[in-house]
Amino acid sequence: MKIDFEIYSPVHQIKNKLFDEKGLSVFIKRDDLIHPFISGNKWRKLKYILKKASVENKTHLVTFGGAFSNHLLATAVASAKFGFKSTGIVRGENVENDTLFLCRLHGMKLIFVDRESYRQKEELYNKYFSNDTGAFFVDEGGASVEGAQGCAELVDELTETYDHIFCACGTGTTAAGIINGLQSNKLSTEFNAVPVFKNGDFMKDEIDQYLNAPVSYHMHTDYHFGGYAKTNNELIRFIQAFVADTGILIEPVYTGKMLYAIYDLAAKDHFKPDSKILAIHTGGLIGLLGMKGKF
Repeated sequence: MKIDFEIYSPVHQIKNKLFDEKGLSVFIKRDDLIHPFISGNKWRKLKYILKKASVENKTHLVTFGGAFSNHLLATAVASAKFGFKSTGIVRGENVENDTLFLCRLHGMKLIFVDRESYRQKEELYNKYFSNDTGAFFVDEGGASVEGAQGCAELVDELTETYDHIFCACGTGTTAAGIINGLQSNKLSTEFNAVPVFKNGDFMKDEIDQYLNAPVSYHMHTDYHFGGYAKTNNELIRFIQAFVADTGILIEPVYTGKMLYAIYDLAAKDHFKPDSKILAIHTGGLIGLLGMKGKF
């Protein structure tokens, strides 16, 4: 089974008066265009996970996520595309929404569990699938060495060098992969992580566990807007203005917070003039459907 498809992820420049005034060139890598549902870092993290499952003759992907999880949807769609069964163990009460509808439509079986039980993912997996020899454990968000391996390939695609790369962080896997890619390509680009959780300093440990070698990078922990999937009017106004000005759709959980950080840091003269900055669009736009009431 061939676990692959052609990557389409162009780099577009973001033109803005602020960046012109500060002497900055800002670009965005459009991983959101890779696939409508297996988009962005979701495909990159799943690529080698699926290959490993295939090599081990596994036929059933079992993974985890919240009710609006982009990873659940990406796994469901990738499973359908590449011939796997899929099950999603969902945190919280049994609900219906657009994301879960699409998961089911792509053949994913959903099991809802209480939040306390959800913390013990290995136990849940063994409870339901210990007798399923075709089952394959996929951690929440695709967090894994294989996930970082896929994300490292993003750097191989770059045709220019940048002074800074920015990426939102949820599991740390994408960040670690990009850092590994920078190291393997011997690039001096500064990596900037924007955790989407409150008190996001813990994300450093999550990133470091997947690094090929210790390396320094920057953490910007002040752009969580209250915590994971939290937002406020300031962030919503920023997203509305950004989408209207650029035609690039973003969401408030990941990419919106990361881009807000770049604009805010630029306004505060964080960057040297003539800096080239690359933002990574990590997709996950279906999540917008669960947040319509905030706009």
